[in-house]
Amino acid sequence: QVRLVESGGGLVQAGGSLRLSCAASGNTLSSVNMGWYRQAPGKQRELVAGFNSGGSANYADSVKGRFTISRDNANVYLQMNSLKPEDTAVYYCAAKYRTRWYDLWGQGTQVTVSS
Repeated sequence: QVRLVESGGGLVQAGGSLRLSCAASGNTLSSVNMGWYRQAPGKQRELVAGFNSGGSANYADSVKGRFTISRDNANVYLQMNSLKPEDTAVYYCAAKYRTRWYDLWGQGTQVTVSS
């Protein structure tokens, strides 16, 4: 019954902001093992932000300085500022559930940034 549910996606203009939320159900997940991926049409899915083993945030180079990942016990958030059209993608919450790699996925939430 462990599942991840994303919310907060939408349509914004370039330069705008969105905040994504991911809620984890069940008692077996710690948010330190959760992160965010995104996938644009026709492109590879990429890790946007997550936490290393020491609990420090890591970011893809393309979003450093603009996105901020944060968490509480069972939730993870992604604050996205200064959005660019190239940020347009489906954003997925992911968790390291059964392995030390991301292996549990939410359904995704669409983020569209218009020029």
